[in-house]
Amino acid sequence: MRDYRQLTQDEIRVLEQNVCWAEDWNRVLVDPDFRPYNFHRVMFYGDIRLGSFEKKIEVAKGFFKHSGINDATLRNVSVGNDCLIEKVGNFINNYTIGDDCYISNISTLETTEGASYGAGSTISVLNEMGDGNVVLFRELNSQLAAFMVKHHQDKALINRLRQLIDDEVRISTPERGIIGNRVKIINTKDITNTVIKGDCEISGCARLSECTILSSEDASVFIGTGVICENSIICDGCSINNSVKMQDCFVGEACQITNGFTAEASLFFANSFMANGEACAAFCGPFSASHHKSSLLIGGQFSFYNAGSNTNFSNHAYKMGPMHYGTLERGTKTASGSYVLMPATIGAFSVCFGKLMHHPDTRNLPFSYLMAYGETMYIVPGRNITTVGLYRDIKKWPKRDKRSKQSKKSIINFDWLSPYTVGEIIEGMKILQALRDASGDNVSSYNFHEYVINASSLRKGQKYYDIALRIYMGAVLKRAQKEGFFGMPKSEVGKGQWSDLSGLLLPESEEQRLIDDIKDGSIENIQQVLTRFDDINEHYSDYRWAWSYQLLLDYYHLTELDEHACERIREDYVRARRAWIAEIRKDADKEFQMGDVDQEVYEDFLEKLDHEIDYEN
Repeated sequence: MRDYRQLTQDEIRVLEQNVCWAEDWNRVLVDPDFRPYNFHRVMFYGDIRLGSFEKKIEVAKGFFKHSGINDATLRNVSVGNDCLIEKVGNFINNYTIGDDCYISNISTLETTEGASYGAGSTISVLNEMGDGNVVLFRELNSQLAAFMVKHHQDKALINRLRQLIDDEVRISTPERGIIGNRVKIINTKDITNTVIKGDCEISGCARLSECTILSSEDASVFIGTGVICENSIICDGCSINNSVKMQDCFVGEACQITNGFTAEASLFFANSFMANGEACAAFCGPFSASHHKSSLLIGGQFSFYNAGSNTNFSNHAYKMGPMHYGTLERGTKTASGSYVLMPATIGAFSVCFGKLMHHPDTRNLPFSYLMAYGETMYIVPGRNITTVGLYRDIKKWPKRDKRSKQSKKSIINFDWLSPYTVGEIIEGMKILQALRDASGDNVSSYNFHEYVINASSLRKGQKYYDIALRIYMGAVLKRAQKEGFFGMPKSEVGKGQWSDLSGLLLPESEEQRLIDDIKDGSIENIQQVLTRFDDINEHYSDYRWAWSYQLLLDYYHLTELDEHACERIREDYVRARRAWIAEIRKDADKEFQMGDVDQEVYEDFLEKLDHEIDYEN
């Protein structure tokens, strides 16, 4: 708690000589080290608290001005040490300003009665006309948002969650607006009912209203020219720039939104990039990207996703060439005029375009191509397991996580093979085998609902799925041995189905346990919900082993994992990895022969494949 004192008569005299005025000088309290010489043309209303003003502030590179207050009207304002506030066109009203701030050429900075700072409101994502399903507040992460959306029809659960969030919002809402330490606000018009945490820079912004900006020293936030942001929360490490218009949104850590992008009632999490286009009621999970003016993300849920222009899903020439931001889902228009949609699976996100199209059963054929020739839809199962694109996706996503260690609220599991995705692979293998059993091997194609699978594609799909399965089993066995919990699982938790909460891979049993604990009152505040997500993630290896142990026994027809069985699994793992790399090399060769890749890029990629043998042990 800072100590203050009354102004002396000499100090009041100096202030008045510098054309300063106070409604009541007795209500202007100052730091014991306060000196009045760097105040000019300032009007004080209500209760004022002033720190000491000893240092100089760097207003531009190599240009320093002495701290102080000039040409400003303040009402009920507290100003910390060594701030420079000047050229306030209207006033600053009801604000607490931290140390070392630079505020210049602004119009209004004000807190009004009933300010929410963007917290506590409910928006509707996935269905822009539906009932609200996500409550905005500063601790929101992709897991909690996905949890609320997924279970929005469970009224008892949602009502309890809203109560917990309301309690958190009520406790954390300040009495008036706050500007943190080392904040820079210049050439900005109106800021109303906004909390701005430390080390944030706001330059040329048009309007901030009912917002919270969670900037920090190691993950600062930049709000740039022409931005209009209302009733929204912006997290650490974000950049919002170039005439962005945003209303009723949550922007997670290290996101970039720029170049006239407009967003309403949407969520953006962890490393998402949005430019030029528009989002409405969109759930943009980690690593979502949109670059084009014609892109409209509306009522959908995306992750590790690059929205292209119109229908082509962008990156249509992407293979070994220069990396684009995101390449999980991309489309190619072929010479015959058909579109080739090439979904993949990366990290925690299993994506098949069939999930976005007509029939839900295609979700059980992961890593597949879905192609249209005229009126006929073809599935090429498992094809994307062996592509250059998937291989590079696996390598690049962890490197593109730009969040600081202290600002990783959303959990991202980067495992491309996991109980969640491998569970889908197993279902896919069963479907393909059932088709062969039903129609035999002497046919040219198989029908799967309204889709056609060529016989050669089906057999290759079985091969690719088996390669991925053996890679997973060998890798998880190797990890279990290194991490010291090899052998029969100590717990049953992890067996059964798994799910994905926008980056968090977890057993469905743990998700259900969380639901039950929230509804019966065992969980008493929203922080305990968030902590539960962290705890589940910390036990991921244990849960994965519980699931995988039974898979190993079943696949190899074992009763226990002895030394002989482990050696057999390891040999299968090495063979499967080498087969996988060989198939990727074929894909790279094909790409090079098409003439789309430079010799140097091609050779550099092959060299990386050659080093894959280093990961076998």
